[in-house]
Amino acid sequence: MGIGSRRAATGAATALLLCFVTAGAAAAEEVPSESTAIGADQTTDVNGREGWEDGTDQPLPDKAPTLCDTPSTWYTITSKKAYHVPSWWNGTKYKDGPGGTMAVSVTRTGTISAEISASGEWSAGALLAKAKTTISVKIGASVAIATGHNYTHDISRNKYGHLQYGSWGYKVTWKRYRSAGGSSCGGVEIAHGSATLPTSETGWKYWETTS
Repeated sequence: MGIGSRRAATGAATALLLCFVTAGAAAAEEVPSESTAIGADQTTDVNGREGWEDGTDQPLPDKAPTLCDTPSTWYTITSKKAYHVPSWWNGTKYKDGPGGTMAVSVTRTGTISAEISASGEWSAGALLAKAKTTISVKIGASVAIATGHNYTHDISRNKYGHLQYGSWGYKVTWKRYRSAGGSSCGGVEIAHGSATLPTSETGWKYWETTS
């Protein structure tokens, strides 16, 4: 299992790629990358990470290299935001209350996958590799969720508690450049987009509502 990479034609308006894990052989243009997948035995459980999610994007340096010996193409991560990537299937989200205590557990297995939107020429594998070196080595194309991971949390009086399982990942924006050539030794943007990237750290996110 792994992630494939696709190329949209230059000048295409917008192409959306949902990165996912499939069984069987990959299509002709899909090149699996085993190093970007995260298995269930590699995950780290982290619950109730207070203040994890950023309210706004955190800008990152986006200065294209100017030396003549740069590679012909390269990626930059222009911003990142900590984000709890939720699992979408039943048995990983609960609501209870008002008041009392919630005791939950993952009841079904599944996979949380990266989602990438882009325009221009790009490669999912190269983008993930750049995110690993720029943001966190824990980032992967997908993370496998196993059953279990019991968790208990008290609910405030007259409030309803919510628990959502997922990956403590990131939302990022990115750009891809191509060497301009000639004497300028600069770069020309050939693609840009955004991505939601899971990591190997998984756990329960808790919040409360009045109803």
